[in-house]
Amino acid sequence: MNFFEHQDRARRNTNHLILLLILAVLSLVVITTLLFAAFAYFTQEHYSADVGETVGLWQGIINALSLETFILIALGVSSVVLLGSLFRFFQLRAGGKSIAEAMGGRLLSGNTVDPDERKILNVVEEMAIASGAAVPPVYLIEDDAINAFAAGYHPQDAIIGITRGCIHTLNRDELQGVIAHEFSHIFHGDMRINMRLIALLHGILVIGLIGEFLIRSASNRNIRRSSKDNSPAAIMGLGLGLLIIGYSGIFFGNLIKAAVSRQREFLADASAVQFTRNPDGIAGALKKIGGSSYGSQLQNEHAAEFSHMYFGQGVKSFFNLMATHPPLEDRIKRIQPNWDGEFAETTYIRRKTSHDDTGAMGFSEGATTYKDATTRVAVDIDATLNQIARPTQPHVIYARDRIAEIPPLLKEAAQVPASARGLVFGLLLDRQCDLRSQQLALLSEHLTAADLDDLNNIITTAADLDANLRLPVIELCLAALKQLSPDQHAAFIRCLNVLISADQKVSLMEWAIYRIVLHNTVTNIKLVRNRQLSEMRAECELLLSLLAYAGARTEQDAAAAFAQAQKVLNFSTLTLLPRASIKLADADKALEQLNLTKPLQKPQLLKALSECVLHDGQLSIAEAELFRAIADSLDCPIPPLITEMRN
Repeated sequence: MNFFEHQDRARRNTNHLILLLILAVLSLVVITTLLFAAFAYFTQEHYSADVGETVGLWQGIINALSLETFILIALGVSSVVLLGSLFRFFQLRAGGKSIAEAMGGRLLSGNTVDPDERKILNVVEEMAIASGAAVPPVYLIEDDAINAFAAGYHPQDAIIGITRGCIHTLNRDELQGVIAHEFSHIFHGDMRINMRLIALLHGILVIGLIGEFLIRSASNRNIRRSSKDNSPAAIMGLGLGLLIIGYSGIFFGNLIKAAVSRQREFLADASAVQFTRNPDGIAGALKKIGGSSYGSQLQNEHAAEFSHMYFGQGVKSFFNLMATHPPLEDRIKRIQPNWDGEFAETTYIRRKTSHDDTGAMGFSEGATTYKDATTRVAVDIDATLNQIARPTQPHVIYARDRIAEIPPLLKEAAQVPASARGLVFGLLLDRQCDLRSQQLALLSEHLTAADLDDLNNIITTAADLDANLRLPVIELCLAALKQLSPDQHAAFIRCLNVLISADQKVSLMEWAIYRIVLHNTVTNIKLVRNRQLSEMRAECELLLSLLAYAGARTEQDAAAAFAQAQKVLNFSTLTLLPRASIKLADADKALEQLNLTKPLQKPQLLKALSECVLHDGQLSIAEAELFRAIADSLDCPIPPLITEMRN
């Protein structure tokens, strides 16, 4: 199963999950209706006027029911659940950051001097660059348990949370396995399911919370009531009923949550082995959880609410059906069938140095050699699409090599929001001295003299950066850029537009950098449906025309590339647009619409786009940046193109 199939399955699982929870809510409506009918029966006169005999319980409940009553109660219960879910949804609208902060997480600074913190940041950076994804922010949870999680609605607002115990207890190979496991959740659409589960279950919980409120109110009123006033007892009975109904709904909701979560954990374990090519890493982490006195159980008050998001079982489970994770033994045996059943003895220590940070088992240095990218590369697009969200050992080695080549000044700058801006400014400076001077003069109108002076060395160094390092540097600095305040971010984007438009035209390299930065630092939670590719012919026409001209030397070559791409899409009515009519602002809007394409149709779209830039069978570095920027905007992170360079 590839990336797109996983994405489609996640979408279908979300729909199934919502259907199950809707059925659960309907059951709650029926039960609540009966409860209110019983409440009405006990609070009104229930004697027959003619014969003076009491009416039986069930007959009294039936008499109290009517279609209007049922509809009103159904609307009331559904509204409570919906409003409760929406309230929690908007509480979590910041994405993964809101989960990490609720867990007491502290954002790790990229320029930390703590060796353990630096080690985990290095592992996350390597995995992100090897995957072609933005480096996510990392939050540290001060807990001795061995655990981690990925949270967010989209890859753009994803974060990695990890406990102090995990960093201290696991070696680098084991940390790599854990982080690869969490990246699997990011890539395969599990995070969105997890976030929606939290909101939906909170809506059901609200019914129980209302019951608790009624019980407290009835208790207080009972103290002040007269002996003839029986209303507090009735209210208390209603509150108790709602409490039971609400928490029963939570019980069954948690059963659904646990069942969905357990299967995803097996998939993420398998993906971690595939990413790292080192089963001993993730298996070793699981064994240390089993051998640790702290285990993986978290002490935070919100731990139970987010229990389905963790690497290991984060809260106690009294029976298997409620466990959000498979037993450790089952997970380890799937990875290592010949495991002897012994858990690793675990010692919790604070390391003063990080001697094991230079290499990792399974990633032998020198296993793959690379030539400097001076001309063009040959690319197998089918193999490339198959590697989306599936980085291999050579990709991780490549990522580590590229990170090592980045000048220390830029590596440090990429970790701090203010200086990360200068890094992107530098990448957008022109090679021609006159135009570069003009760009810097325009930039000085939007920055203070002191700010520009502080960024001067960073901008100059970034401007002369090797082409091979542009994308890795951008991916490194995205986590810091996400920390800019809304006003700072708006000012930053204005500066980018000033630099790009200085020469009254926009190069494709400039647009690629702008698209990656914008797509990964602006996150809008939208409730939108997936669209058919056939519904977006105009958007396809615009983007195919743009790329056809980008990868062609002549108008004839562009027309031939466009025709080939049109065959891939099987659209018979598309026309190559005139070069002068293509506006990059329109291309931005087209990409936003095309990102709504159904997951299983995105490979067809990407393959058609690749035909435009690969029509001559080769790919320049500028074309590679453009293609990967477009794929990134479609939420399809393409790993680095590290095939052997051709002269």
